[in-house]
Amino acid sequence: MATPQPVRFSVNGVAQHIDAAPGTPLLAVLRDTLGLTGTRFGCGSGQCGACFVLIDKHAIAACDTPLWAVADKDVTTIEGLGTAEAPHPLQAAFIAEQAMQCGYCASGIIISAAALLAANPAPTDTDVRTALDRNLCRCGAHNRMVRAVLRAAGSAV
Repeated sequence: MATPQPVRFSVNGVAQHIDAAPGTPLLAVLRDTLGLTGTRFGCGSGQCGACFVLIDKHAIAACDTPLWAVADKDVTTIEGLGTAEAPHPLQAAFIAEQAMQCGYCASGIIISAAALLAANPAPTDTDVRTALDRNLCRCGAHNRMVRAVLRAAGSAV
């Protein structure tokens, strides 16, 4: 077994110092160590988007990102975007558009949309569809999700 190594990084604005084996996936630390369960395990190979988090404002798969790769970086999970009392405009738009069905993929999709809106606050329909292309949703709510992202783009993001 690999010797645990200390890694310092920030999660949702809170400094973290985690001792873990070098290859420990970021997803395992977020869910099992920090209790941030909004980020989901999907495929385990970075292909479905359920585990996406923002790392320095880029949507990245947490399931295949080793903890050492986030050293000295800022990680934002779905829990860090907003709260029930003060939802992020994307969260509010997803609710308003009823853009979730089972909800399993929603956190990763909202994270991808947040990365898009940070880089492009006025995306087109095509921009949104391209940004969400890495996220799988089996429920068929994709068109509602695109509408939600466009709705949020019209808000102060």
